Amino acid sequence: MVRPIVRDRFLLGMKATEAAQADLPAAMDLFDTLMAHRDHCIGMAANMIGKNKRIIAVMNGEEVLIMLNPRILEKKEPWETEEGCLSLSGVRKTTRWREIRVAWQDIHFRPKEGVFRGLTAQAIQHEADHLEGILI
Repeated sequence: MVRPIVRDRFLLGMKATEAAQADLPAAMDLFDTLMAHRDHCIGMAANMIGKNKRIIAVMNGEEVLIMLNPRILEKKEPWETEEGCLSLSGVRKTTRWREIRVAWQDIHFRPKEGVFRGLTAQAIQHEADHLEGILI
């Protein structure tokens, strides 16, 4: 189900809790909401739709990657960039890493690990910040 985008800075500033089996409907809602905003958005965190759980959805090419309980394990090559966010107006400067290694669980709670570069890496970092209550 497509959910409204949360814009409340207090709610967005809360650290997310671990995702569990009972949170899978929130993951599906996150997928649906990202798809509804796909023309101007490449990633979302569950707190952006009112679910304070460690779940992100990111475009990885044409595929949507759902990550439960993601952790960034390694970062390489920082760079300064600007980002926008559906939950905030405007664009802000931030530092991101061109390459990251991430561990997460898929929707079947199987452990996964991968290396991401470029725009996908940037989106994962932005959404992982959301899970920590960090806004750009």
